[in-house]
Amino acid sequence: MKANNNKQKREKKTLEVMINLYCQENHNQEYVPCAQCQELFDYAQERIKKCILGDKKITCAKCPVHCFKPEYKDKIKKVMRYSGPKMIYKHPLLAIYHLIDSHSKP
Repeated sequence: MKANNNKQKREKKTLEVMINLYCQENHNQEYVPCAQCQELFDYAQERIKKCILGDKKITCAKCPVHCFKPEYKDKIKKVMRYSGPKMIYKHPLLAIYHLIDSHSKP
């Protein structure tokens, strides 16, 4: 159970970093995400927390259950497409862990 808890914390941290990176480079924010990006982060965090897969949670991109509302799903995809390629340079450890997690099986 502890490993999953660490995985969930890491997933939330990765999400936070990706959203902040997107916001800083697209919404001209310094270190604090804009209201729209903060709302997206809060929503995504809640979805991760309530994931029905529990201990078997995988990355959202590979998940068979789509729990995001369509408007949030579109927003998070846009953030991930933008921030994902930059993560290997800006936050290499988080990027590597995310790649490992994305190849794990439920």
